[in-house]
Amino acid sequence: MSSQDRIEKQIVLNAPIARVWHAITDSTEFGTWFGVKLHQPFAPGRKITGKFEGDFDEAKIRAYQASLGLEPTGIRPLTPNYVFCTVERMEEPHLFSFRWIPYGIDIECDPETETPTLVEFRLAPDGAGTRLTIVESGFEQVPEHRRQRAFLMNTGGWSAQIENVKRHVEQG
Repeated sequence: MSSQDRIEKQIVLNAPIARVWHAITDSTEFGTWFGVKLHQPFAPGRKITGKFEGDFDEAKIRAYQASLGLEPTGIRPLTPNYVFCTVERMEEPHLFSFRWIPYGIDIECDPETETPTLVEFRLAPDGAGTRLTIVESGFEQVPEHRRQRAFLMNTGGWSAQIENVKRHVEQG
């Protein structure tokens, strides 16, 4: 496995495992910290549709891509019922996983033909809190012309999202 096949982020949250589990597996609560409005509750095997909250600033995204040494690309328009993910497993309270198209807003992305990556949320007790590990793997299956872009954009995305979930579970 190459060093660009897997992203792993880990954090200890000052919240009990039941609280973190709910924040990650309740689709409404997930959407609150992730920035997406999801239309169905999570359930194994279910395709989850939704829409991202707010607009994407394409100029800012292009500038960020350039700062990473990437050839900047545009954003593809997403339908109102965009397939966000397909749920794989829900093993309360330790594992939640889904498959999705990494950096799926990329104009060069073809969600009909691309192989999705696997996103896993693993929870474990850690003292009075919870250790959350987020792993996204399978980037070697992303088409070569967008593999590095998807990997780097999602690396930055997961760095932001792990902080979002931290703020979310520790505030309420």
